[in-house]
Amino acid sequence: MAQQQPSFLEWLSHHLFACPFKTYFGFDCPGCGLQRSIVALLKGDVIDSIKLYPATIPLVLIMVFTLIHLKFDLKFGAFAIKVAFLGIAVIILINYIYKIYNHQLIA
Repeated sequence: MAQQQPSFLEWLSHHLFACPFKTYFGFDCPGCGLQRSIVALLKGDVIDSIKLYPATIPLVLIMVFTLIHLKFDLKFGAFAIKVAFLGIAVIILINYIYKIYNHQLIA
C-alpha cells in the first residue's frame, strides 16, 4: 500500500526554523510564535493564529498595503505605514509583557 504524501502545510509545520535567541538564552524572544501563527493562518485557523502571535494579521495587512503603496504611490501611504508599524510594535510589546507576566516564556 502506498503512503500518502503529506501536504505542504503539514511539511512546513514540521520544518520551522529554530529561534536562535531561544536556543542560546533558553526563553522566547518577542518574535517567537510568528512562524507557527503564519502556518495556522495558512491553514485557515484565524483564532489559533491570533493566540499564537497577535501581530500576524496586522503584519500581513501592512505588507499588502505597502505593496499597494509602492505600486500606486498613495498620497498618505508612507505616513500610514509608519503609524501602522508603530501600532504593530505596541501589539508585539504588549504580547511579550503578557507572556512574561504569565510565565509563558519558557517552554
